[in-house]
Amino acid sequence: MFATGGLGGVHREARRTWDESADMQSLATTPVTVVCAGVKSILDVAATLERLETLGVPVLGFGTNAFPGFYLTDSGHTVDWRVDTPEEVAAVLDARHDLGTADRGLVVANPLPPDLQVDPVLHDRLLRDGLRAADADRVRGKDVTPFLLEYFHRESDGVTLEANIRIVLRNADLAARIAAAGSGVA
Repeated sequence: MFATGGLGGVHREARRTWDESADMQSLATTPVTVVCAGVKSILDVAATLERLETLGVPVLGFGTNAFPGFYLTDSGHTVDWRVDTPEEVAAVLDARHDLGTADRGLVVANPLPPDLQVDPVLHDRLLRDGLRAADADRVRGKDVTPFLLEYFHRESDGVTLEANIRIVLRNADLAARIAAAGSGVA
């Protein structure tokens, strides 16, 4: 069981650069359940979901049919499977073990509630302007993600940093509840 803020994934412009986070290959080969708020919204969300499917990594929406966009409750993409309780996630983990498919990762996408997400208009402006700034500064490859996250935090006067903290705390709490449900402690 692993909790994090947002997954890495397929980067924008990956069709040209082949830039993809190591998270994808790790999930394809490691039996770990990752609780996250989707993939970082600065990435190519559609391509990341497609890549996860190709790698055989299931994605569950926790309390949602919408795949979260890290700072945003809804990335505009859907998930194929929804679970509403930690016990349902534990049952999926048990079923994967019984079926012999627990040899790779499982993503549990836990969105921020709408009242806690970053304002979508602010998010979209930060993303547009941050991508322009990265391009102007010739930031490439693995340096794009930290550049953009720092840009978001600085230019939002800490709003995105506060959201990031909420995300991590909520995901750690959910991961603990899933682990307890799976151990029979809950």
